[in-house]
Amino acid sequence: MTISIRIDLRTQLLTVRDGEADVCYPVSTGRNGPGEQSGSGCTPRGRHRIRAKIGAGAPHGAVFVGRRPTGEVYSAALAAAYPERDWILSRILWLCGEEAGRNRGGDVDSMRRYIYIHGTPDTEPMRQPASHGCVRMRNSDVIALFDRVDCGTGVEIIDS
Repeated sequence: MTISIRIDLRTQLLTVRDGEADVCYPVSTGRNGPGEQSGSGCTPRGRHRIRAKIGAGAPHGAVFVGRRPTGEVYSAALAAAYPERDWILSRILWLCGEEAGRNRGGDVDSMRRYIYIHGTPDTEPMRQPASHGCVRMRNSDVIALFDRVDCGTGVEIIDS
């Protein structure tokens, strides 16, 4: 059975479709709303696919910088020591746009914009836009999603 993912920017929900029962997860997308332009802080719309899966086997709350694990595990003390960090935790699903001129190539390339589905501190709000363009999830949710999908899985981001 083919699995696909749909992210609705209006409802702030990620839905995994596998032909049987859909599973929905709350997310937090770009605080600047939908948009494809590099540097906008917006979440790109359209057809994407998972280009890379990063973090297999990492602990719950593992910290990533530049897609590399730092060896740290997120905690309130770590957050207080580094208040400026945009926390990327637990797992990363790196997205690649599939639509030339919309989310692939030039100044609208989702992959070159480093657009991910990733974990975030569990204290961060879900179902309200707050990210720098990525799709944030609860750590347990992103780990479950990571374990369920493969590279190449289709991801559609809509603004219904």
